[in-house]
Amino acid sequence: MVEERLKLEPEVQEIFTCIDNKRNFLLSGGAGSGKTHSLVQVIKQVIAENPTSRIACMTFTNAAVKQIEERIGHANLSVSTIHDFLWDNIKHFQNELKIALVSMANDPLVEKIKIEDPTPVPNDFFDPCEKGIQYKEYLKLNKGIISHDELLLVANYLFENYPKLCDIVKDKFGFIFIDEYQDTDKAVVVILLDHFNQSVKHNIVGFFGDAMQSIYDDGIGNLDAYKGTNPDQVQEIKKEQNRRNPRAIIDLANRLRTDGITQVPSIDRTAPNMTTGGEVKEGIIKFIYSTNPDIDPVRSYLSENFGWDFSNSKETKELNLTHNLIADKAGFRTLMDIYDKERILELKYKITKEIKEKNITIAEAATFGEVIDQVNLMISPTTEIGRFLTENPELYEKARGYLFSDFRKIYADKEQLLDDKKQDEEDENKKGTKRDNLIRHLFKIQNNIFLYQNKQYNEFLRVTDFSILTIGDKEDLQKNIEELTSVGDKTIEEIINLADENGICFIDDNLVRFKIENEYLYDRVKEVKFSEFQKLYDYLEGKTPFSTQHKTKGAEFDNVFIILDNGKWNDYNFENLFLGSGKASVLERTQKIFYVCCTRSKEKLAVFFHDPSAGVITKAQEWFGAENVISLP
Repeated sequence: MVEERLKLEPEVQEIFTCIDNKRNFLLSGGAGSGKTHSLVQVIKQVIAENPTSRIACMTFTNAAVKQIEERIGHANLSVSTIHDFLWDNIKHFQNELKIALVSMANDPLVEKIKIEDPTPVPNDFFDPCEKGIQYKEYLKLNKGIISHDELLLVANYLFENYPKLCDIVKDKFGFIFIDEYQDTDKAVVVILLDHFNQSVKHNIVGFFGDAMQSIYDDGIGNLDAYKGTNPDQVQEIKKEQNRRNPRAIIDLANRLRTDGITQVPSIDRTAPNMTTGGEVKEGIIKFIYSTNPDIDPVRSYLSENFGWDFSNSKETKELNLTHNLIADKAGFRTLMDIYDKERILELKYKITKEIKEKNITIAEAATFGEVIDQVNLMISPTTEIGRFLTENPELYEKARGYLFSDFRKIYADKEQLLDDKKQDEEDENKKGTKRDNLIRHLFKIQNNIFLYQNKQYNEFLRVTDFSILTIGDKEDLQKNIEELTSVGDKTIEEIINLADENGICFIDDNLVRFKIENEYLYDRVKEVKFSEFQKLYDYLEGKTPFSTQHKTKGAEFDNVFIILDNGKWNDYNFENLFLGSGKASVLERTQKIFYVCCTRSKEKLAVFFHDPSAGVITKAQEWFGAENVISLP
């Protein structure tokens, strides 16, 4: 085994020194350092040295789960998301789960787990749930169904209050590894490093990640509170080689880091950022600015001078901070506004909150309009809601006519529209989706159209609802699908009905139920042209170069084009990033997202800043080099 260990990376050898000394460890590495490669080496060597021990490997996404499973296949290795790991280890303790939920529901300090009636919640409240406590993608607490957020709270409660559960899990898994630890909720770290200490059993917990890439507010960010040299602390091992980025981007990234890690090019002559001659690639970085906000001249400049191909979504990505900033470019603005800025639904939320706070009694048969008049909530005509109502009087009048008892249940959120975006066409959808049943149905229709138009006939025949029994049926199918592909100016509702009538994609119970339960939302969407949905489909299926800056984390592309626009989001400020000013939390958040974006590039990086101040240009020259700061008309 000693000879085998000598073949491992130096950092991995240090990890096994920790394991030999029964120490928990943290492998910290910057972007492109090959942390997942190290994780795979560790798992393989642990399996070789401990053939009977079970290993749990948790990561943040299902895509990462798949990646690790493809690299390592072994009966003793369990790879899952963190939520799945927690649920698998607590789901059989139904009595304890019920006790935990009742206790937290009655605890005024636990805001996320609340049952309004009865109060207090009796100990046997969940006994009638035939399937016990369940974990799903949605929350129905009265039915004993918890979702992601509640699962973390419940798991934390159980491991804190039932030390025997810690014994069971530590007995079950001799090794627990957490990939992308910085995105892990603090409750998970508390379970593994605090609650587990209640058990005298022994196992090894190892963390892999990068504090500089902690771009989600609900992640722990770093393990500074647990790091140290004492045996009961987590020992940090730094991985400073970079296998992904060319030299120019490594140097830029080092200027952005704040945690003491300074990356150097890999010494592995076969690393992706090496030339065929074994030298590190130099790379290209450009900071481009203009008083013209139009992006097209910048794209043209990059295409004509540096060979960028914005039609190749696998090699080139344009990164914007938000989906809202992409909606106009990708062509789905109307749908985005309906799901993200529906002002009448926003008014409904305000009315509902007012009713609850002032304990107003509403008649069961009252319409939304009658409730608005009864509550008498003052809406200024200069607010976004007020302007929307003034500009859309027919829509407002229609909304007023709905039964309030039905209307108050309608919910719209951009995740129902945009969840589960692929980075490119070869990417796979994740397990589960937050898309609503209307959007899912439209995806089914467009998927039929796409497969047929791209001559993927076998796959098309597999997904279509059309039944083929005779040669005549084949002819009818061809006529029907070709009629459907002639979208023109048809609305979404017209295409839904045509797909149903032509037998391509039948209106199912899920869509019928959506139309009943979300009539107002359906009425808004049905009038949108289906051609706009097709553009949304292309965006979500990774057929365009656009991506949000958050969604690109963990990915890599030859060419990365970053648009520095806050999009009126106060959590970020790119000007202050360059000036080093402003609120500390906003500055840190912006610096990390910029670092993540820059380090996605394997070849060329370009950054665009509209109308920067002199101070921004000065800092850009310092970071990028004066010769790489370009002013365009």
